[in-house]
Amino acid sequence: MHPFPPERHRARGARTRTARTLTLVLSLVALVLGGLTAVPAQAAGLREVTGFGSNPGNLRMFRYVPDGLPTGRPVVVALHGCTQSASGFDDETGWTKWADAWGFALVLPEQKSANNMNTCFNWFEPSDMARGSGEAPSVKQMADRTAADLGSDTARVYVTGLSAGGAMTSVMAAAYPDVFAGAAVVAGLPYDCARTVVAGLSCMNPGSDLGPRQWGDKVRAAHPSYDGPRPVMSLWHGTNDSTVKPVNLTELVEQWTNVHGTDTVADISDTVDGYPHQVYENASGDAAVESYSITGMQHGQPADPGGAATQCGIAGQYFPDMGICASYRIGRFWGLDSSQGGSELPAPAGPAVTATTETTVSLSWEAVDGAAAYRVHRDGDQKGSPSGPSFTDTGLSPGTTYAYTVAAVDDRGRAGPATAAVRATTAGSAHRCFTDNNYQQVAAGRAHQALGTVYANGSGQNMGLYNVFVTHTLEETSPGHFVIADSDCPSP
Repeated sequence: MHPFPPERHRARGARTRTARTLTLVLSLVALVLGGLTAVPAQAAGLREVTGFGSNPGNLRMFRYVPDGLPTGRPVVVALHGCTQSASGFDDETGWTKWADAWGFALVLPEQKSANNMNTCFNWFEPSDMARGSGEAPSVKQMADRTAADLGSDTARVYVTGLSAGGAMTSVMAAAYPDVFAGAAVVAGLPYDCARTVVAGLSCMNPGSDLGPRQWGDKVRAAHPSYDGPRPVMSLWHGTNDSTVKPVNLTELVEQWTNVHGTDTVADISDTVDGYPHQVYENASGDAAVESYSITGMQHGQPADPGGAATQCGIAGQYFPDMGICASYRIGRFWGLDSSQGGSELPAPAGPAVTATTETTVSLSWEAVDGAAAYRVHRDGDQKGSPSGPSFTDTGLSPGTTYAYTVAAVDDRGRAGPATAAVRATTAGSAHRCFTDNNYQQVAAGRAHQALGTVYANGSGQNMGLYNVFVTHTLEETSPGHFVIADSDCPSP
């Protein structure tokens, strides 16, 4: 399954002979790497829906609706990869299992060979990656039709995809942030990393190295007038992927953290089912982006076949058994497993102060089962996110009282309720600050003079001439020890 789509068959104007030749080569490569045959969607439970809109992208729509699904439930749109079909992407990924278990409608768009000989979604075509143009609005119309038919919750519509479908997921998240509350890109690429055949190949391998702001600007340009919330993003990639290089995971993180107004320093770094997992929080402390780096996996979406509660999928080509079910973790990140938006984890029990110094406070609490991390607040501001049940706060002032709360954070980056505040007072005396001219500082015993120059007592710092014209602020950091603190007193 090669995610790079050969140019479509339907007319787009004149093409050069070079482009047609390259397209043929790419098509052959895709067929060799793909190894799957696109077949009509006929899986049990899947139903084709026609007349779902103007369908400018000329796609097919299939839908799986669990029996007895009530109104007000979410919608998930799942986009297959090259040489695949809707019927080869429902049970294989595990999405039908979670549709039944958690209660949501599953929409499976299907590409036509008339559009692309390898049934790839045309993620790199300018006419298909823009809001209101080509395949992107066709996918959006499928979500709209499903919500209208079933009375779905339009605030909980999500999109995911593998490979070319993953790249198309980036398109949907960028072009329709007003439709999709969350997106998951598996072995895919950043939005607008390519607009030509050659650029697409380069974007896949070796990758396109842009800065976070450059990537973010591409997303913002997809819907320039939009200033609302952006989809939360779950990003997955195998470390051994030679088709779409793993650097694309890095670029995706840079793109979507920038879009969410945060940086690329993870707020939570842990392991899930043995694989590195990172969560990036927005200014409100909510999980905005998460990433999974699947060690040793080549191009594909990880599955975990079996009957256990967290298992799903059918192992096969491009669905390797890696002991982690991507669709399960993605669904949990979106909150599909619960009707509530918050974490189900309880507040940690037994928060206590274990040690203090003049500048530090150490805390501990009882571990919470299922917690990926903890969120520690001091006087209402978050100060840390340790992975275990202890934390040491540093850089404090002596003789000062602080209030701390702790909340458990699940693997979706969602915090549960916080503990009651525990108070800690650092050792020593609170630093005192004195602002005066050098003459008065000496007179008060906070400094001394020698040969017309004034020096702070204790630190010996040079304060300048002994007169009433030079003024300094002195901070008493310990009894009789003074330092110059003109810009920040007391020091943090």
